Amino acid sequence: MKSSTQDRVEGHTKDLKGKVKEGTGKAFNNPDLRDEGRADQAEGNVQRKAGDVKKVFGK
Repeated sequence: MKSSTQDRVEGHTKDLKGKVKEGTGKAFNNPDLRDEGRADQAEGNVQRKAGDVKKVFGK
């Protein structure tokens, strides 16, 4: 698998994982878990965008 595709898939996975954590944190009134989920989402978005950039440059 190309590194750009791998970055995009891993970024999407981290984003989904973060959404689950955020939702769980909200449901159980756990601000630490909610914030951790938001951080995972941000990390996933950055990784997915890096994959998009690599795709543009053919890597």
